[in-house]
Amino acid sequence: MDLYRHFSHQLQAHDPKDLVLALSGGVDSRVLLHLLAQYRDQYAVNVRAVHVHHGLSHNADHWVEQCRTWCHQNHILFDVEYVTLDRNSGESLEKLARDARYRVLAQYVNQQDTLLLGHHADDQLETFLLALKRGSGPKGLSAMAACASFSQGQLLRPLLAVTRQQIEQFAQCHQLSSVNDESNADLRYDRNFLRHQVAPILTQRWPSFRQAVQRSAELCAEQETLIEELLAEKLANMINSDGALSIQGLKECSDAMRRQLIRAWLAKQQRVLPSRQHTEMIWNQVALAEAGANPILHLKAYDIRRFNDLLFCVTSVADISEWRQKIRLDTPLVLPDQLGKLTLSLDRQGNIRLPEEPEALQVIFDPTGLSACPVGRAGSRKLKKLFQEYAIPSWQRRRMPILLEHDRVIAIADLFVDRDFSGQECRLLWDKSSITALDGNERKQGNA
Repeated sequence: MDLYRHFSHQLQAHDPKDLVLALSGGVDSRVLLHLLAQYRDQYAVNVRAVHVHHGLSHNADHWVEQCRTWCHQNHILFDVEYVTLDRNSGESLEKLARDARYRVLAQYVNQQDTLLLGHHADDQLETFLLALKRGSGPKGLSAMAACASFSQGQLLRPLLAVTRQQIEQFAQCHQLSSVNDESNADLRYDRNFLRHQVAPILTQRWPSFRQAVQRSAELCAEQETLIEELLAEKLANMINSDGALSIQGLKECSDAMRRQLIRAWLAKQQRVLPSRQHTEMIWNQVALAEAGANPILHLKAYDIRRFNDLLFCVTSVADISEWRQKIRLDTPLVLPDQLGKLTLSLDRQGNIRLPEEPEALQVIFDPTGLSACPVGRAGSRKLKKLFQEYAIPSWQRRRMPILLEHDRVIAIADLFVDRDFSGQECRLLWDKSSITALDGNERKQGNA
């Protein structure tokens, strides 16, 4: 195989403008760097390489310098990014490193950019077998796409049809040195076990096994795309303006269609897709819970909740019920857990009367035992009841700032002002510009 011709053809088919290479220093990305330099000289495109330093090996600093040297020799811009992995998160080290790597690389990919990855046919075989081991459906068995959208641009795997042996032969022929990650020999990792113990037996018995796997992966990807297209309109009709999914709509579907719709709904929100077991739990334990229940299903980075016959996907958040801070006039108060800032501003066009003891003003989030009478209503009611009447989902009720004078409710930001504090001297402003994960959607500035 003429590797440069193959590489060039793959890139030309997708008409890339600016190219970003994920350069680990391994033989795959090292060969890509060599090919990329030749392509740059022929087509005058902008290129750069990015190395992610995970700090997992005592050789990691050496790898950085090696990559820097190779890029300097090829007159290619080089960037290095340092990441720290949370080893106590419960995730595998492989997944933590992969997620951190893609998160960093995404910062380099704008609308005109194409990220180049060094995955090859043997990587695809391993990925397919790992998905098979997990019992994945068509989406998981699609393995890695040759081209896909990524960040604001796209990613491309130009060597996906090339074997590891062909890449190593090319490197040897062109005297390309590379780094060797010692963890690649550790059979405790599933991928390494497949690479060293399983794949050689399969490919020795069936030499075209890699090509067969690639064909199956492409067919699975095609089937998944077709399913998404067929269900797109139905799904759109079942999602409301808050991104919540209609339970009644799901009840009208077959079991198979319902499972697919739930997964498509979560994929639309860019969530990690649940397993078959978790999909069933979403339906049986949350959607079909008793009418008076407040069901919740924790799925690592997010929760599934139910409210008003709708399913909500919300980011898991910290308990801030104990938080309490004083607030001063015209001075923004930074709220906990990235909930933005709250300001009680003097404003003659406002809707709040200036309290008699401004120095006693405070903000809390725990509504327990508190009552209020919103402007325009008669009689005081517990905040719990008022939240229900205002149709505030249960998981948001302890994340709404409550303004107090001593223990008297003045207002709840974005919801109401108490009748006894109605006036035209102040306004309560909640700046939510820093909120990123209250209900899975970015929220805008409002006022009470």
